[in-house]
Amino acid sequence: MKTNDVVIVTGGSGLIGRAIVKCLSERSNTVINFDLRESSDLNCEFVLCDITSQKSVKDGIDAVLAKHHRIDGLVNNAYPRTKDWGTAFDELTAESWQQNVDMQLNSVFFITQQVLFQMKKQNRGSVVNIASIYGVVGNDQTIYEGTKISTPAPYSAIKGGLINFTRYLAGLYGQYNVRINCVSPGGIIDSQDPKFVAAYEHKVPMKRMGTPEDIASPVAFLLSEGALYITGQILIVDGGWTAI
Repeated sequence: MKTNDVVIVTGGSGLIGRAIVKCLSERSNTVINFDLRESSDLNCEFVLCDITSQKSVKDGIDAVLAKHHRIDGLVNNAYPRTKDWGTAFDELTAESWQQNVDMQLNSVFFITQQVLFQMKKQNRGSVVNIASIYGVVGNDQTIYEGTKISTPAPYSAIKGGLINFTRYLAGLYGQYNVRINCVSPGGIIDSQDPKFVAAYEHKVPMKRMGTPEDIASPVAFLLSEGALYITGQILIVDGGWTAI
């Protein structure tokens, strides 16, 4: 990513999204936040976009191209989900499962496809998908004991799918000088139950949960010129959780 690259960040008003937008903006890039909520304190452009709507995505991309005439980077960070997200597996309906796969995984397919049309024309671009350690390893159920925090069943399937989708795209678009990588965060601190935080921090080698800023810098690196020969990689940012 060169100075003043044009980068779309989906879900830029959320917890991790805000840190990514801030990090990229501080590196003198033009950052466009695709979200349903505008954050007035973010130094970025804003496009009202529902990533689960193909029309909304197309309109958003058209607006970016009409103004900037290129798209240099895309960060797939948005995390849409149904109201029953977190329902226990044995109570989960097929409809809920299908809706969440559609809202999260299938929406990434569509916006990425549309952006890659432009990056292919440019013969240049970089995509970073935000996955999770739970797309790499199974859930440790012991850290949730004594809390009301749940482990949504679709989450691991969606994030695991996103990781291998990243590899597929890297193999397909490398010939066009377009790089596709993935960042898989560990647990991020967000006012969780203290029992959960204590259990998590006891297990993780670095003895703390991650912060949004811990994720933002690796994303910025993968978009940057410092990563010009890196594609198809899954960068796990988890304080060592998956190393043990």
